[in-house]
Amino acid sequence: MNIWVDADACPVAIREIICKAAIRTEIPATFVANHNVPVQKSPLIKSVQVQSGFDIADDEIVQRCSEQDLVITSDIPLANDVLDKGAMAINVRGESYTKENIKAMLGMRDFMDTMRASGHQSKGPAPLDNNDKQRFANALDRILTKYKQHKK
Repeated sequence: MNIWVDADACPVAIREIICKAAIRTEIPATFVANHNVPVQKSPLIKSVQVQSGFDIADDEIVQRCSEQDLVITSDIPLANDVLDKGAMAINVRGESYTKENIKAMLGMRDFMDTMRASGHQSKGPAPLDNNDKQRFANALDRILTKYKQHKK
């Protein structure tokens, strides 16, 4: 298992949780972004900088991830692509993307894009709060613990 992080918009607090979990579980984590992402120094943690451009980081994650990997992203199309490869995906609020819910999420995303294109202003997601961080940490821990137990 590898942890892949869509790091272009990953909050610092979530990045820190991921680094701690990677070190604790000895599962490698790679942060992929089109800019330098400072990460904790560890042989288990890497930062990969890709060229700037639309979906370049996403395409890199899709290309590199494999079955049983975990991808952390708030990008619903990216989550859909990695699910198609057999990987798992969660967002920074600890919500899992699954084959059962991804189509509805894509539909809502497309609907909101249409609304914005027609001039409707939306607020966007609420700022990450402590409850969100805790939910993310718990979700990440459940996934990594389950993987480690299954691996034994």
